[in-house]
Amino acid sequence: MRAVIAPDPGGPEALRVVDRPAPDPGPGDLLVRVAAAGVNRADVMQRRGLYPPPPGASDVLGLEVAGTVEAVGSSAGRWTVGDRVCAVLAGGGYAELALVPAATALPWPEGLDAVGAGAVPEVFATVYDNVVRRARLAPGQSVLFHGGASGIGTAGIQLAKRMGCHVLVTAGSDAKLAACRELGADEAINYRSEDIVERVRQATGDRGVDVILDIIGADYLETNLRCLATEGRLAIIGLMGGAKTEIDLRRVLTGRLTVLASTLRPRPVEDKAALARLLEAEVWPGFADGSLRPVIDRTFPLEEAAAAHARMEASDHIGKLVLTLE
Repeated sequence: MRAVIAPDPGGPEALRVVDRPAPDPGPGDLLVRVAAAGVNRADVMQRRGLYPPPPGASDVLGLEVAGTVEAVGSSAGRWTVGDRVCAVLAGGGYAELALVPAATALPWPEGLDAVGAGAVPEVFATVYDNVVRRARLAPGQSVLFHGGASGIGTAGIQLAKRMGCHVLVTAGSDAKLAACRELGADEAINYRSEDIVERVRQATGDRGVDVILDIIGADYLETNLRCLATEGRLAIIGLMGGAKTEIDLRRVLTGRLTVLASTLRPRPVEDKAALARLLEAEVWPGFADGSLRPVIDRTFPLEEAAAAHARMEASDHIGKLVLTLE
């Protein structure tokens, strides 16, 4: 099979398309012929040598796929050959064939094609897990998404609006701000030219927001704490702005704030399986009723994975970048 690896850390040119033996499914696995694979910021970090695969995971890049089941293990449960599935992976998605733990697989959301199905697992799982499940966003509350035009941001806007929440976002260009508003964002803040804290306070009557989903990390910590309402929750899922900084614990104490952080990739299969079932029950119906949809910026054939990474690093994209194999 064709697969994409990064033998040595480097820029997009470090990616290589190689021939690999097809993986053998274990008892609890599905062998999936990949039709589409989502591109994520974590893939870029892995290529740079900053986010190695967890122990036992494939060195082939790619954390989400959509495709057709080609073989099933003896304990594959509900799935049979020919089923169309999508899934979050610990690795191995940039390939013609990928192993998917059967317990973590999801059916293609109703009404989506391969590209759409390949664009939804990672971002919707990340937003749901961190914003709804862990930060406890509730209907009627307010939420701020940094990087509102990213895959994470476009998924977050839709999920939060579907819940009946007040949604604020940050983005860095007029085109991205407009795209966020079109998706339903109530307030769109240009982080390059506006004071984020001032705009958040204005938009919330000086109250602050209940939840923030942050992909920046250290550089935004103080800003985020100042944007939170009393008993607000900050969920950190990325470190684009660094991993180390100082924190004023008095602000956390007096505001009764919660700072939490998580990664999805290294979690046990059992945890990912539980999340998959929640997504199928609570999020997947949104694709069927039209309240949710993947936002696709551009597709690239597998052989052009380097071009997809270059576009992601340029931060010009709105929504998801997807590799296609059909």
